[in-house]
Amino acid sequence: MKEKEGTNLSRRDFLRRLGIGAGSAMAMMALEPLNMLAQENTSAGKDDKPDTNRMTYRVQHGSGEQISLLGFGMMRLPDDQEKVNALVDYAIAHGVNYFDTAPMYMGGQSEVLTGNALSRFPREKFFVATKMSNQNRRLWSFDDSKRMYENSLERLKVDYIDYYLLHSIGGGMETLKGRFLDNGVLDFLLKEREAGRIKHLGFSYHGDVRDFDWLLDRQEEYHWDFCQIQMNYLDWRHASIRQGRRHDADAEYLYDKCKKAGVQCVIMEPLRGGALAKVSDDVEKQLKAQRPDDQPARWAFRWVGSHSNILTALSGMNRMDHLMENVETFSPLDPCTDAENALLEKIADEMAGVPTIPCTTCAYCMPCPYGVDIPANFAYYNEAVNAKVLPLPDRSSADYASRKQQFTKGYRKALPDQKTWAHCCQDCEECLSKCPQQIRIPNQMARIVETLRR
Repeated sequence: MKEKEGTNLSRRDFLRRLGIGAGSAMAMMALEPLNMLAQENTSAGKDDKPDTNRMTYRVQHGSGEQISLLGFGMMRLPDDQEKVNALVDYAIAHGVNYFDTAPMYMGGQSEVLTGNALSRFPREKFFVATKMSNQNRRLWSFDDSKRMYENSLERLKVDYIDYYLLHSIGGGMETLKGRFLDNGVLDFLLKEREAGRIKHLGFSYHGDVRDFDWLLDRQEEYHWDFCQIQMNYLDWRHASIRQGRRHDADAEYLYDKCKKAGVQCVIMEPLRGGALAKVSDDVEKQLKAQRPDDQPARWAFRWVGSHSNILTALSGMNRMDHLMENVETFSPLDPCTDAENALLEKIADEMAGVPTIPCTTCAYCMPCPYGVDIPANFAYYNEAVNAKVLPLPDRSSADYASRKQQFTKGYRKALPDQKTWAHCCQDCEECLSKCPQQIRIPNQMARIVETLRR
């Protein structure tokens, strides 16, 4: 990438050259123009006409890079290069320039598809993010982790990675030490950043907040450039009470701690696995009363984008219509008003009392050795809760039979193959260590089975 002198400085070097401390830097950064409308034309390819975009951009602290507030999550791409090319072409033509993938997505195919699509563009047209996905204990050695990093460079067809992450921090300090500290992997990545083969180094967080705290509390040592967190208007103040997880944390806490440390946030799950795009009729009526033309998903994106310390918000867009809708939402972003924020806070409080399962359909738990489609089971259960089919009323209630029938019929339609049903779960617990949300999956499967039996 051809860049102006100094744009690739690390945050530490940036502050040193300016001769200011972290406190002064925060004051300065608060004055930066965080919402910037693109004035230049971008094109989908050599043969396409330029298309003026109005995408909202954020400035990366330290480098001055302008990052599209809408980021493209590449976890669930079509397994078809031409379709992926078409999605990437449209995204870049309309100002999206941040593309997030990982070695574990689609068994490595996501990096291949992403690399092929992006390599058709000049390097300065995009910023690519990928991760050290060495969650499996057999990949904890330095050599295996280094090989994963080098494979990412090869698959993505790049000489450097713009945004590189320690993937899915939060499995406990023993795991953190085994994956990154004791084996020298983090030291290696810090040297790669110093050499310029990694432009920005960060980590993504799921699970035990003590790992998150430990890394951010050492900001003066590691100088994290960004942090990826799960954030949406429901998890803002209600994440830590889900499933009774003692060491989980609300998104409000994660966001505020990052902001205080001067670390910008990349947001995952702004729609909470699609749950905030398919809200109950009651919630949708409340939203339509304020903005009749806006779909629930746009509300969720606008809420996330209204926070100033966010660099980009990721959306997994494997369909062109979803991509077009999301681009429109961010071109430019219309921030939420105080009254709209109050409404979403009220709605979140109402939804928090509903016993949904905090699954984001990431499918890290798959495949199940007994054939259970874990994400599909949880997705339908949550859909039934949001539609107020569940929880079922007392058996003596007038609408018990109709709601039970509605739930069962919907379940059969959502999972037509009985071999994928919850009752096939054998409580082997193989899925437990794989779930970034730390869901007690066998317990939740039993909950679905009991509901079907009632």
